[in-house]
Amino acid sequence: MNGTITLKTMQEGAKALGKVDPDFARIIKAYGLPGLRSRATGFGTVLRIIAGQQVSTFSAQAITRRLDAIAKPMTPEIFMKLTDAELRAVGFSGPKTNYGRHIAQACIDGSFSFRRIARMEDEAAIEEMVKLKGIGRWSAEIYLLFALRRPDLWPVDDLGVMLGYAALKNLPTPVPKKKMIEAGEALRPWRSVAARLLWHYYGLKRQGLAD
Repeated sequence: MNGTITLKTMQEGAKALGKVDPDFARIIKAYGLPGLRSRATGFGTVLRIIAGQQVSTFSAQAITRRLDAIAKPMTPEIFMKLTDAELRAVGFSGPKTNYGRHIAQACIDGSFSFRRIARMEDEAAIEEMVKLKGIGRWSAEIYLLFALRRPDLWPVDDLGVMLGYAALKNLPTPVPKKKMIEAGEALRPWRSVAARLLWHYYGLKRQGLAD
């Protein structure tokens, strides 16, 4: 499966997942499909992903609002002009400030290009992104999944995906990473749709809106 996830391909992928896994068929029938969550491509989105690392969703949203108040979209050039004190006020730790500056400089000097990433296959793009300080595999996968809307990403290090899968299969947590990777093989080439369904399902479970 090539291309990007759209509402139409989301429906196509969900239908295919329902055929190979009755548990996915069950939650799709009961709770429908999630909205097509997406993010803009480029520096601003990666900065938001970094800002959200190892903090609560509430804290990440607060940091994002403060960033947006400074500039929307946030560009590498604007970010480089912000002082450490200004970034602390936004909610950036020292390490996250350094990561942001490293990535911004790489974008400015051309050693890293989001346009180049967009033309790469998934694994090549991930390999290129993780060369940047502050970007691990999870961050790269989330960028490809939401900004580039790639159809076959399976972020097994994501807590929401793991908890959603555990709820779907009635498994104890944490689900071993090896088991998550193995489970994803049966979901190709629609693993991104599966991940989106699991986030949706777990979110409803947390709100008491799903069994």
